Amino acid sequence: MRTTIPNSLFIRNRKNLAARLPKKSVAVFTANEVMPRNGDEFYPFRQQSDFFYLTGIDADNAYLLITPDYSDEAYHEVLFIEPYDEVKATWQGEMLDNHKAQVISGITTVRSSDEFWSVLNDIAFAHADTIFLNSYEYPKYECQVETIQQRFGKEVKARFPMHHYERLAPILNALRFIKSKEEIEVMRQACDITAMAFRRCLATVKPGMYEYQVQAEIEYVFKSNGASGHAYAPIVASGKNGCCLHYSKNDDLIHDGDLLLFDIGCEYQNYASDLSRTIPVNRRFTERQKACYNAVLRVMKEITKLYRPGGTIDLINQTTGRLMEQEMVGLGLFTAKELRDQNPDRPLYRKYLMHGMAHHIGLDVHDSIDKFKPFEPGMILSCEPGIYIREENIGIRIENDLLVTENEPINLFEGLPVEVEEIEAAMNC
Repeated sequence: MRTTIPNSLFIRNRKNLAARLPKKSVAVFTANEVMPRNGDEFYPFRQQSDFFYLTGIDADNAYLLITPDYSDEAYHEVLFIEPYDEVKATWQGEMLDNHKAQVISGITTVRSSDEFWSVLNDIAFAHADTIFLNSYEYPKYECQVETIQQRFGKEVKARFPMHHYERLAPILNALRFIKSKEEIEVMRQACDITAMAFRRCLATVKPGMYEYQVQAEIEYVFKSNGASGHAYAPIVASGKNGCCLHYSKNDDLIHDGDLLLFDIGCEYQNYASDLSRTIPVNRRFTERQKACYNAVLRVMKEITKLYRPGGTIDLINQTTGRLMEQEMVGLGLFTAKELRDQNPDRPLYRKYLMHGMAHHIGLDVHDSIDKFKPFEPGMILSCEPGIYIREENIGIRIENDLLVTENEPINLFEGLPVEVEEIEAAMNC
C-alpha cells in the first residue's frame, strides 16, 4: 500500500520559498495538463514537479499563488482547483474537493480555478510590483513542445505587461537540492521497490528471452508494490545495445554469452530512484567480461568516497577520468605511451566512457544540475561509472543512489548484489 506524504512537507516547502521572495511580489504556478495520446485517449497524468513539491496536489487545471506580504493574510497562499463536475465524476471517478485539497496541501484558502485570473488581477494591481514565473530549467534539456508553464507565462505577461518578472527556477532548484526527512523516506521506498525488481530479474533472466520480457518483469514488481511506474524510460540493453547510452527500444533477443545492462528506476509518490546493474545472461561472466566489470566496480568504490560535504560533481568526474585511464590501460584499450601522448582536449578514455558520473535525484530523475556546487548533507545523487567497448559488445554501467551525510555517504541500494560473485550466486541459486 502506498504511504501518504504528510502535508508538513508541502507547508515547509512553501514557507521556505516565501522567505526568499522580495516584498511586493507574487509567485504564480500552474499545474501540468493532460497530454493527448491518440484519438480520444490521453497519456497518464503526471504533475509538474515544482507544483507537487509545493502542494502535493496530483490534479490538472489547478493553480497556486504565493504572496507573503499581501494585506489579506488569507491570500498569502491560495490554491485553485477544478470545480466539481457531476458528469466528469460519473465518467472518470471521484474529483478533488476543497476539503481534500486543504488536507493534502495544508493550504487553508482553496478556490475554484475559474476564479484564478480575477484573484491574480486583484493582487497584481493592488500589491505586486514583481511577478515570479516558473518553468522547468535544465541545461541539457531541449524540447520542441511548448509546455503549459511556458504558455501560462506568456499569458501572465500579456495580461500584466508593465510588471517586473523574475524566474522561480533558481530558487526552487536550490531548495530541492536538499532532501527533507520525509523525502528521504519516500526515496528509500522507491529504491527498495527498484531493488526488488532487479532481484526478480536475477532470478528470471535467461538466453532466448526478449528485452521487453525482462522489462515486463520489472514493471510487474513496480506496480505490485505501489509504484506508479517508471521514473524514466527504462533501459534493458543486451549485447551491443549496452553500448548505446540511452537505448530504450528494449525489443532485441537476448543471446547466450551477452551482458545485460539495466538502467531502471521506479517512481513512488512522484519521487524517483535510479539504478544500473550489468549481469551475464547465461549466469556466468567470461574472464574478459569479469575484468571489465571489476575495473568499473573498483572505480565506483573509489569515487563513492568523494560523496561527502564539500565534494562536487566536477571533482567526481575528474577523478573518474584519471582512474579509468589506468583501468583502461590494464584492459589493453590503449597503452601507457598512448596515454602519455594523448591530446588533453580529447582524452583517450572518452572513447569508452562518454557520460558524467553523477546527477541529483528527487522529484525528477535528473534534478537540476550544478556540477560545481559543493555537496551538503541531505543531497541524493547518482554514482554511475561505466565502460562501453563497442568492438567487443561490452557495455557495463554500475549505479547506486547515494545520500550525502555529515560523514560517509549512505547507499540507498545497500545489500543489492554488485560484486561478480554476488551476482553469479544470486543468478544460480
